[in-house]
Amino acid sequence: MESSSLEPTLYTVKAVFILDNDGNRLLSKYYDPELYPSMKEQRSFEKNIFNKTHKADNEIAFLEGMTIVYKGSIDLFFYVVGSAQENELMLMSVLNCLFDSLTHILRKNVERRCLLDNMEGVFLVVDEIIDGGVILESDPQQVLQKVNYRADENPLSEHSVAQHITEKLALTSNVLQSAKEQIKWSILK
Repeated sequence: MESSSLEPTLYTVKAVFILDNDGNRLLSKYYDPELYPSMKEQRSFEKNIFNKTHKADNEIAFLEGMTIVYKGSIDLFFYVVGSAQENELMLMSVLNCLFDSLTHILRKNVERRCLLDNMEGVFLVVDEIIDGGVILESDPQQVLQKVNYRADENPLSEHSVAQHITEKLALTSNVLQSAKEQIKWSILK
């Protein structure tokens, strides 16, 4: 095995997906473009994982060189995928944060119909927890605060979605500016 593949990296999560109780995809995000580049390969991978895990009582599986943590709820299955060397506790913290955040958004009614009715909130939650495979947050309360969602509110409004996008763009702009400064100073040295 190459030593470069064992070096620590921030890119912890390879994929996140939610399947229904028939193994059909409701949501998926793949963060490693080389992992499963085509939709057909992704669906095959998801079906394979679903067939191995939907009747199991475990919380972790190793399949196709990947570490997979998962959780089932009523008619949904939540999966977080990392490399074979990835820390299972880190992946589990992402899974728990995702599940707890969605439990709050869906008002403790974590089932297929409610998930589909609140899909914009689900995507916002996933994007707050993971960005490009990097874990940004593992505290559900912080995630809910960032997506500006409260249980007593109606589903996310256009204003809160626009605010979220604006904040993400500002953060990205700040990161780029900081990187430019670092590059400039490293060249001037």
